[in-house]
Amino acid sequence: MARRRDVLIALAGAACGAGATLVWSEDPEYVSAIVLGAALAGSRPWPRATWLFAAAVMVVTGAFGTVPGGDGIVSTLLISAHAFAAGHNDERWWPVPVLLAATGVGWGLMGHVEGMFLFAIPAIWFAGRTVRERELVAAELAQRNRELEEEREAFAQLSVRYERARIASELHDIVAHAISVMVVQASAGQRIARVDEEATDEVFEAIAGAAREAEQDMHRLVALLGDAEPATSPDLTLIGELVQRANRSGLPATLRIEGDCADLDPAVAEIAFRVVREGLTNALRYAAGAPVTATLRGEPDALVVEVVNPAAEHAPALAGTGTGTGLRGLAERVGERGGRVESGPSADGGWRLSARVPRRAPLPAGSGRPR
Repeated sequence: MARRRDVLIALAGAACGAGATLVWSEDPEYVSAIVLGAALAGSRPWPRATWLFAAAVMVVTGAFGTVPGGDGIVSTLLISAHAFAAGHNDERWWPVPVLLAATGVGWGLMGHVEGMFLFAIPAIWFAGRTVRERELVAAELAQRNRELEEEREAFAQLSVRYERARIASELHDIVAHAISVMVVQASAGQRIARVDEEATDEVFEAIAGAAREAEQDMHRLVALLGDAEPATSPDLTLIGELVQRANRSGLPATLRIEGDCADLDPAVAEIAFRVVREGLTNALRYAAGAPVTATLRGEPDALVVEVVNPAAEHAPALAGTGTGTGLRGLAERVGERGGRVESGPSADGGWRLSARVPRRAPLPAGSGRPR
């Protein structure tokens, strides 16, 4: 494409040089005008060599007592075309004085100076430089636009991956808790199935309750993913029901509420629900039968949620089944709210899970303080 354009420029330049000399019939003037016009084809691939050649043509033809085209106007037009090409294709500034000097020398050797035409050369060179600068800016903007498009696409892909991870974390929390309850109850049911029929019924009712709870949580998750308003959102009442279900499943659990826990933001209540559920799930896995205490403590600027259990008397049936996904997801969710999560062994050999959740969401970065 570029070579075709160079050929077209050569033909156009030669035609202009030939057409401008139709009123003059001397062969040297005619030929030099065609050569000078056709030389424009090299202005893109070899800009410096091209305008130096144009300057040399002016000096040589002047030394023979003529100029391309045989007239100052014709030579000025051809040299101006080279000046424009030099401004557009060559980042240097000194083609202007060289072309001016060569044109002046050529005219001087010819015996006359068309001084008024010399002003056109720097003006046309400046026009070529202006076009060059605009094209460079346009190319830079186009490149930046491509980079922004690539960044936007990468961000979209990252957002999809992040949302998938969040959904996976949600599903893990819901299913892990329900399965832990059902496995513990099933293990107990096997032991008492032939001894106490009434207790067996209670065990299976606990298993069914855990399944219903998982189903309700799944429906709520689907509603959130579908941008629908969920029927209920976790609050202190649902946290209390969660603890009661844990008791019915054979895990002695107690809920304590301290301080001001009224008028909690739904997002804070949601996180508190998840902390308690994660703590109960871990207790079912690693300390089945050990008493669990869940504490909600309302402070002026935060809600502190703590789930503590002592060491289990017997080896846990579900030990080693956890993957740590629940705790990681919980830490990320609390961190987004500006809080922190702590978990680890307690002094008595048990386990402690604690989260501090600010009542107010943090301001976006760079937003500053409200005025």
